[in-house]
This record gives sequence, structure tokens and C-alpha cells, in this order.
Amino acid sequence: MAFLHYSFLLILVFCICTAVSVNPLGNFCYDASKSNDAKTSANIGKVLAELVSVSAKDTFSTTSYGDAKNQVYGLYQCRGDVSSNDCSSCIRDAAKEIRKSCPDQTDARIWYDYCFLRYQAKNFFGQAETVPGIFYWNINFVSDPDFFNKKLAQLKNQIIEQAIVQKNKGLGKGKIKISPFLTLYALMQCTRDLQKIDCAQCLAVAVGNFPTTCLNRKGCRVLYSSCYVRYELYPFFFPLEPKEKLANVSMDYHTFKMSEP
Repeated sequence: MAFLHYSFLLILVFCICTAVSVNPLGNFCYDASKSNDAKTSANIGKVLAELVSVSAKDTFSTTSYGDAKNQVYGLYQCRGDVSSNDCSSCIRDAAKEIRKSCPDQTDARIWYDYCFLRYQAKNFFGQAETVPGIFYWNINFVSDPDFFNKKLAQLKNQIIEQAIVQKNKGLGKGKIKISPFLTLYALMQCTRDLQKIDCAQCLAVAVGNFPTTCLNRKGCRVLYSSCYVRYELYPFFFPLEPKEKLANVSMDYHTFKMSEP
């Protein structure tokens, strides 16, 4: 695997609102999949239009368009805790941005805070994919690593069990007290085309980064095409309890992308 390291710091700003960020967390455009075929390009447009249309009704959908030579497959999924309006808005932004970022590629993926969208000129439905990936980690460390990691492991196991239950549609989320004044929040989600065992395997690979990339960090995200994991020391998912709010918080993060060979 080739690792593309980025030297810049990303400042993630969270505001007191439910509006979807207009900036993607990242994208992948595979140059090896470039095509000048007009019919395939038109089919990509039709797939994206269908996904945008359906996003007003559901937080997940798959579709395909075209014949055997130029068929295109598409999928989107919104974070399971966000509103239908925020989901639809996120997918509209994603569909526009992915064509700008990947104008000629027939294999493209884009991640936002509230949603994920991809298309490809082959059928990928039901396949767990942990490459490519995007990793974010907070540059700040926790003060008591042993206690923190014990609590993180406890919460991780709890929400993985939630995510693989079919009725939860791939979503697991929860929180645990670290101290009287500090709470750890975590969320995991698989795309809904995965079987239970594939979801569990994808999440296992994702959380396998906790003892390495995320070790002793105050926050971390792992973004794959088939699953997503995140933990923070502040609220970031819905619903919020009466005393919780998505406060104006700026956190310093490093990031890197993992690509296919």
C-alpha cells in the first residue's frame, strides 16, 4: 500500500447548528479508472441524479445504470443520527463536488461529516472495503492513557455490538464517563449493503487503528468505504441531551490518506 502523508494541520471547526459542512473530509479519484467514454460519463450523471433524488426519503440507497459495457454502480449513506434534511443536503453537495474533483474517473468516493457517496464501473455492493481510507487524529494526548484506553475499549465493544444488529441499520453510538466533568463519545457505522459478519470485520479493521494511529489521542476518525469510526471528548452526534450542545470547538488534527497499490 502507498501512504500519502500530508504535512498540513487541519482545523476542524464544529458549530452550534445542524447545517452540513460544505467542505468534504476527503475524496479518492482513481486515475487508473479514467475514461473518455461519453456513455459511461452520462451514466455516472444518471446514477448521481437518482441518488440525490432518493436521499430526500432515505439515509441509504444503491442504484446502477447502463449496460454491461458501461454500467455504473452508485451508493450513498448518511450518518444514521442526522436529520433527513441534513442527509439530503449533504448528498446534493457530495454529488456536485465528486464530479468536480473526479471529472474523468469511473471509480470515485467522497466523505463528508454527515454522509458518504461513491460510484464505480463495477458492482461493489455487499463487499467490505478497508482500502482506501482516510485517518484523522488529534495532535493532543490524554493525561491518563491507561484509564482512557480502558474506557475506550469498553465503549468500543458496546457500540460494535449495536452496529452489527440488523435493526440498527449499521449504526452504533454511545458515551461513557471518564470523570465527573469529562465524557467520551464514540460512533461507528457500516454501509447497509453489508452482511453482519462483513460489518463486524470492517469495524474490527477500523478500530484496529486505535492502538496505533490513534494511540492515546483525544480524538480520532477512521474513514473507509464500507465503515466509519470516530471518538471524541465532546458531543458530536445526535440526539443531544438537555445539557449537551455542539459548542464552537476548534481541534487540531493531522490527517493522511491510504490508497490502493
